[in-house]
Amino acid sequence: MPTIHTLLPERRTLHGHFSRDLAPALTIQSGDTVRFTTLDSNWGMEPFVGGAYYQRREMAGRDTQLDDGHALTGPVYIEGAKPGMTLEIQIKDIRLGAWGYCLGGGWPSATNKRLNITSRGIVHSWEFDTGRMIGRNHLGHTVSLRPFMGVMGMPPDEAGIHSTIPPRIYGGNLDCKELVVGSTLYLPIAVEGGLFSTGDGHAAQGDGEIGGTAIEAPMELVELTFNLRDDFPVTTPVANTPAGWITMGFNESLNEATFMALEAMFTLMERLYKLDRWEVVALSSHAVDLHITQIVNQLGGVHAILPHGRVR
Repeated sequence: MPTIHTLLPERRTLHGHFSRDLAPALTIQSGDTVRFTTLDSNWGMEPFVGGAYYQRREMAGRDTQLDDGHALTGPVYIEGAKPGMTLEIQIKDIRLGAWGYCLGGGWPSATNKRLNITSRGIVHSWEFDTGRMIGRNHLGHTVSLRPFMGVMGMPPDEAGIHSTIPPRIYGGNLDCKELVVGSTLYLPIAVEGGLFSTGDGHAAQGDGEIGGTAIEAPMELVELTFNLRDDFPVTTPVANTPAGWITMGFNESLNEATFMALEAMFTLMERLYKLDRWEVVALSSHAVDLHITQIVNQLGGVHAILPHGRVR
């Protein structure tokens, strides 16, 4: 029988990088469910106060080199996972913590330099009414909450430490706002056991994640069910979401990321509709939408969406 596991954020389970050499925090079987709890992306143990940045309490014991990236909970080793297989991740439930924040400027990223907002930084502090799924910031602005996990992924089969910032074909900092509850994400597996981690919870985000952060939030619960698939090969993240089927592409060039997402979509549509490339390209011209996932994570992201029921 499938087992339900719990994985809480503590020094043993937290890390700020991807690596095939990380020791598993948990070992599971295909079909099992894991209930994660996650910190906010910046390892915070308390909310920011709205206005100018200030120092706040973070998780104790953070290594400034190994934990430079997002606070991730994991990794999870899936018995039987081997390179070339696909990891199916069913997103069963996501429950927000009580607070979040969104930053504007203050660090020298390429986007902030282009927007001319590096000279100072501000923070919007948010409180959540999870009953009504509404957030309110310290300025009185409100937003509808639509939580998802910014980072879900596994390491590449390459030695060393790999940053959590750029998205990769094996997942990671995808920042795709469509990966809400009810979605299923498919990722190619590069290393034995997969070594899956998650973090970077978002209460809400627009396509593009223009300022470099969404409404970043800790998550009380992220419930994921894992299945190994050898009958659904993928070469980049693919997802079946409430919005439709999604394929993703990443590159320094948004143009190249677009064609990466499209190639994956054509492959998916060939499989779904039993048609050749020429037929699915013709269908895509009126059936598939292109969205800029994000522009702020070193590699730009584009996702193609095939809404459910648009092709029958």
